[in-house]
Amino acid sequence: MSLMPVEEALRKLLADAAPTETEQVPLARANGRILAAPLVSTRTQPPFAASAMDGYAVRHRDLQEDRTRLEVIGEAPAGHGFTGQVQAGQAVRVFTGAPVPEGADTILIQENASRDGDRITVLEPPAIGAHVRPAGLDFAEGDVLLEPPLKLSYRHLALAAAMNHAVLPLRRQPRVAILATGDELVRPGATPGPDQIIASNHAGIAALVEDCGGAPVDLGISPDNPIALAEHVRGAITGHADILVTLGGASVGDHDLVQEVLGQQGMDLAFWRIAMRPGKPLMAGRLGATRVLGLPGNPVSSLVCGLLFLKPLIRALLGAPVETGLPSTAVLATPLAQNDRRQDYVRATLSEDGNGRQIVTPFSRQDSSMLNLLARSGALIIRPPHAPAVDAGSEVPVLRL
Repeated sequence: MSLMPVEEALRKLLADAAPTETEQVPLARANGRILAAPLVSTRTQPPFAASAMDGYAVRHRDLQEDRTRLEVIGEAPAGHGFTGQVQAGQAVRVFTGAPVPEGADTILIQENASRDGDRITVLEPPAIGAHVRPAGLDFAEGDVLLEPPLKLSYRHLALAAAMNHAVLPLRRQPRVAILATGDELVRPGATPGPDQIIASNHAGIAALVEDCGGAPVDLGISPDNPIALAEHVRGAITGHADILVTLGGASVGDHDLVQEVLGQQGMDLAFWRIAMRPGKPLMAGRLGATRVLGLPGNPVSSLVCGLLFLKPLIRALLGAPVETGLPSTAVLATPLAQNDRRQDYVRATLSEDGNGRQIVTPFSRQDSSMLNLLARSGALIIRPPHAPAVDAGSEVPVLRL
């Protein structure tokens, strides 16, 4: 089987990725979630003309003379409007957020008034309408203020609350079951045997799933045993996983059983083996309603493939835009040799020179087991298949991390 180009593999993966259904979620649990329907305001904000400052509600036409004296006829704290009407020569003590009393059209701030009992003297007349927030200044009932597929942040949730929405229509988070495979793996915190290592991929992939808006489900570690592996796969299916992510075991070794077991369970293989580095053994398919994404076992390969394939798939299932283009370029600090037939993703640091240019410096070693380099990287330099050698100072495409 020939190696599939990255772009073709991504197109196949996303070709029939339809958004998940809508669910109603309490406002308090909506942070970071994807809005599924337009959000319409149920009220006008503010619902009445309100004072923007502490002071006195007055009629502007009463302030035509210097040091005007007015009679204070009442008080209006926030939440308790004054029920009377302001007549000629009168004022009402108001506080921020209180309704402007009927008859008044201007707020005289307290610093510009001198009070003596029930009388105030105007020290500095305000402009007409000063410090009055008109009804509907922010928004009106019926306004569509939030549109899908918006990822909701603290700003959007504050607005939704002001619109009087306690429950929001959101895309259901795709359930992503994550299964690590291999006799050599033990969980972090355990004591590995003399021939074992600590499993790391599942922690990074689970965090990536959360960052993308999905809900990770940890299926644990399956030994290199077809029966145990099949049982774990059935657990993902019965758990109604939208995506099953397997980590390792999808290559061509004698102990790489994932593809064989998935085939026995009925998986329809979409593609396998991609023209990329790191990540050549990537596999994708369908197992009933569950999408399968088989990531390589090498830690860096797994995480880079997760970024390039799992992230767009989750975004597509959330109805969010899939960013497939190259986000930016940077200036190469050291030369790079000619590339071979696989698209290369080169780990590199990212910095800025004295002219504000982004400088990208590739690490000299790119072994796909070296997580330390990935953690220190600021970008991946993207080297298309058969890309010619490039000199230092050249602009190269980069994927920022």
